[in-house]
Amino acid sequence: MAIKDQYVTDEYALYQGDCIETLKEFPSDSIHFSLYSPPFGGLYHYSSDERDMSNSDNYEDFFKHYEFLIKEKYRITIPGRLTAVHCMDIPKSNTGRGDGLIEFPDDIIKAHKKYGWEYAARFTIWKEPLGVRNRTMAKNLAHKTIVEDSTKCGNAGADYIVVFRKPGENPEPVTHENGIMYYAGEKEMPSDILQYRGYTGKQTENKYSHWIWRQYASSVWDDIRINNVLPFKPGKDDKDEKHVHPLQLDVIDRLCELFTNVGDKVLDPFNGVGSTTYGAVSYGRFGIGMELKDSYFQQSIKNMQTVKNRFKDTQQKLF
Repeated sequence: MAIKDQYVTDEYALYQGDCIETLKEFPSDSIHFSLYSPPFGGLYHYSSDERDMSNSDNYEDFFKHYEFLIKEKYRITIPGRLTAVHCMDIPKSNTGRGDGLIEFPDDIIKAHKKYGWEYAARFTIWKEPLGVRNRTMAKNLAHKTIVEDSTKCGNAGADYIVVFRKPGENPEPVTHENGIMYYAGEKEMPSDILQYRGYTGKQTENKYSHWIWRQYASSVWDDIRINNVLPFKPGKDDKDEKHVHPLQLDVIDRLCELFTNVGDKVLDPFNGVGSTTYGAVSYGRFGIGMELKDSYFQQSIKNMQTVKNRFKDTQQKLF
């Protein structure tokens, strides 16, 4: 069976099962946007299931498996709409000898272009070095390595969001008639522009929305709250990697704001503990999540049961 379990409401649908098998049941041209973190080419191992892409024997086999998803994702995406992949350069090892990096984002771009996707954008997410070191225990980020031989040091490699567009005319433009209403980030917004929130006049005068847009349109996002994530530790098994970390809600909020309308269907084929579906539903979108691992699937249900639609709250306060 493609779906082992499911949890479906009028705001979201969660499926436990292999994403490639499950997506085959979806009609063509039906998904408005997808956002996910692939299993990073074997860097982490999430389960022992042979259908888990993280269990590929090698990097080349991972991409053979991953390309089935890229093709299926292309089929179900509405023409003119987008998919976004959260990724990073992968260290070849953690020996501390400076063994180099694998250009995972570049290979993701090549794979998508191979199957017809148009490369549309890349956002860089800045990460604080000590925080990365404490979370990953990467030896090339240890101060000890600098002391002993700094030629073996690395840097706190950025995360990337690479965005692709399915060719064709988008039948439902993503509009912001009153500008952007909500800022997801850690910068302090200038107090003198708060009065323009929800401004209904000429949008060139909407200083509130324009300020947010400048943050979102930057190629480098240095204001993401790294720890703004859903609870994930209860979903971990004893054999899980200690440094597994969900995608930040700020990132999901921004991409939903930029690339979707209220009511759009937002897909995450590697749903984990439900971060993307949570962010999508909180923005008034319909979230669709697929997860192979039972403990993550169960945690995603618990997380989704706490979600609140901020779009409805905003509308009630403004009108």
